[in-house]
Amino acid sequence: MVVYFNTYKLIKGSSITDFKKTVERLVKDIFANCKGVVSFKLLADGDGWADYTAWETMDDYNAFIKAAETPSEAALAFYGFINFSTCKSRVYTVEADMEIGSDG
Repeated sequence: MVVYFNTYKLIKGSSITDFKKTVERLVKDIFANCKGVVSFKLLADGDGWADYTAWETMDDYNAFIKAAETPSEAALAFYGFINFSTCKSRVYTVEADMEIGSDG
């Protein structure tokens, strides 16, 4: 599994409601139709935001990156909220996935 983790702040004055709607559209239009997407999560901590996307394989992630070279309308709308000077992105491979649960 591969995880793409992206942190950022929004452009000052951005509507949080509109941003969330834009992210919903992005997920529906893009991520829901991508091969190998396991999950997408939107995270917030004060004025800091992050998104987390898990992919089944590095090949699936790389295919997404290749396709993203020509951004869709949904992606461009999402980018319109992002303060790119605050953006940091990392790609991780999952070395261990430990299930936590009860025995009974």
